[in-house]
Amino acid sequence: MKKISGILLVVAALFILSGCRQASRVSHNVSQAADNFNVVRRVAVINTLSSKVEFEVIGNISVNTSNSDKLEIIVESEKGVYKKHLINMTQFNMYVVEDLEGADVNNFKYEVNYMPESIVPFTITNNE
Repeated sequence: MKKISGILLVVAALFILSGCRQASRVSHNVSQAADNFNVVRRVAVINTLSSKVEFEVIGNISVNTSNSDKLEIIVESEKGVYKKHLINMTQFNMYVVEDLEGADVNNFKYEVNYMPESIVPFTITNNE
């Protein structure tokens, strides 16, 4: 009986750990899709004293939250123009980033993106 319960415990632990790893991969893929401007998001900055929204932007947005003093938002317009917004974060405001449409990502697939402007054109010639 102890052997069966031990096996069940190990199997349950494996399911839990594989779920965490899968969620981590999906989370990473969703974040990457958003940073590549493939996810429609809404960012709202809220004044915590008045409960009023001070700033809101909706669109294909990349959000950088690595600096606790400022929120950096880059928006891609439909014309391929990028705009950068910086919001100073204080003790009296907070932000919410909402995914509006969801991301169609695969937890087993990865994507490599080449930026066309960084590739140097070349010509291949055959000297016979």
